[in-house]
Amino acid sequence: MNLIETPWLPFRRPDGTVVYDRPAGLASPEYADLSLVRADFQGAAWQFLIGLLQTAFAPRNISEWADLWERPPTVEELDTAFAPYRDAFVLDGDGPRFMQDLDSLADRSEGPVASLLIEAPGAQTLKLNADHFIKRGLVERICPDCAAMALFTMQINAPSGGKGYRTGIRGGGPLTTLVLPHDPEATFWQRLWLNVLDCENHEFSAPDPEDGNVFPWLTATRESDCEGSEIWPDDVHPLHVYWAMPRRFRLQFEKTPCHCDLCGRKSEISVVAVRAKNYGNNYAGPWIHPLTPYRRDPKKPAEPPLSIKGQPGGIGYRHWESLVLEDREERGQMPARVVHDYAARKAPVLDDIEDTARRARLWVFGYDMDNMKARGWYASEMPLLVVEPERQDQMLAWVEQLTAIGGEVAGRTQSAVRSAWFSRPKDVKGDFSHIGQRVFEATEADFYICLFDLWEAICAGEEGVLPEPVAKRWYTRLRDAALQVFDDLSLTGDTGALDMKRIVQARNDLNKWLARGKPMQELQAAAGWQRKTQKNRPADLQA
Repeated sequence: MNLIETPWLPFRRPDGTVVYDRPAGLASPEYADLSLVRADFQGAAWQFLIGLLQTAFAPRNISEWADLWERPPTVEELDTAFAPYRDAFVLDGDGPRFMQDLDSLADRSEGPVASLLIEAPGAQTLKLNADHFIKRGLVERICPDCAAMALFTMQINAPSGGKGYRTGIRGGGPLTTLVLPHDPEATFWQRLWLNVLDCENHEFSAPDPEDGNVFPWLTATRESDCEGSEIWPDDVHPLHVYWAMPRRFRLQFEKTPCHCDLCGRKSEISVVAVRAKNYGNNYAGPWIHPLTPYRRDPKKPAEPPLSIKGQPGGIGYRHWESLVLEDREERGQMPARVVHDYAARKAPVLDDIEDTARRARLWVFGYDMDNMKARGWYASEMPLLVVEPERQDQMLAWVEQLTAIGGEVAGRTQSAVRSAWFSRPKDVKGDFSHIGQRVFEATEADFYICLFDLWEAICAGEEGVLPEPVAKRWYTRLRDAALQVFDDLSLTGDTGALDMKRIVQARNDLNKWLARGKPMQELQAAAGWQRKTQKNRPADLQA
């Protein structure tokens, strides 16, 4: 099976029908998106196609990028561009295999093919019979199409996996941020093309299709069982980041028909097992993947930046600032290179083509990992607004104020609910973060409305305190959301067991803070609600 020539990717048409096609099909105007069976496969498939375009069809400069945005290539032109790389994308056979160790690993015992899935229980979990929530035996035979995507997904997200089992080049379970057009009717080509960088500005020289410094499976693995075996950015081609291979695998194929346990399609060939070996490629140093945001410690400039990972609670507006606005010197924020490139280079050239170029969308996704254990998969879309560099400090200050006050309100609401539930809330152990999370979720839509208002104010040259309409909206929505979440949670359960006196006291304390707490007074002042007058103030604030 050759991943350049075989129709193995499921493309979705606008009417919802799915057609399997080769990668060059991405240029076809009849396809709207991909349609993989799993969310992590969907994100990985986008990254596979972006990496392929960056490797085999990268524009020479921003002018050529803009030309191809307006006049996309044909499927046949992409076929021609991808053809020289076909030998690097063979999934099975006697020679090099895509994303698999050059060694056959014949001395290694076979493990279940489900081990390619990040959430699958590990060997120790199975040995201890501790697979309570994610059971063994659910995935035993899969088709080559799903095996290829499972393999790629594991390699780009690889978490820690025990002694000598290396993490991915971005660390285990990194967040990925992809730029999407503002226009939801944009073609699939345009959606991918926004995430391809031009060679002139990013020093991506044309690669040799047979170069193991680009495709590590074409050469022997640099075993990492001793010091000095690490792979640093200067050791390989810059495009290596798209095809990094930290894990050593060999898929085991059988010429036995099966119905794939993942996609359900019938296949004449089954992938039933996988061989694995530790001490694979060990990536070290200041690796920067173009699709991932990073954070650095401004006080320790010599240390390499760390990729941003998924965390409990998901992805929401409190993360927007670090994913979109760059501030390396003070906050250490480094949005993904494709995000920075869109704001600095693509949006300006697209301004002449469409009037919404300064507004796009950001698709953020990734695993929340606890070492080897997957706690969850998160995905979200949020606005991507282009702010001129000289105005970013003002935008940062305003957004930080909104998110900080939102966090204060979430925390106060969480404490109030605990006070309503328990007579000694500080003595009660446990994770109550879901309470604060409900406040964030309830205020998310209004945050993005405020964000657009702030952006328009920035574009109009405003500065100083928060614009009055934004302060009014944010104060009102935070107060209403806090009280609604409190009422919903404090009054649940057995009516006879509720301590109404305690509940009323907790609500009064919360309401008092919402009216007089320092961050809320900041919003009131920005909204023009001075305490010396009753005019135009919310009823809850009128003494």
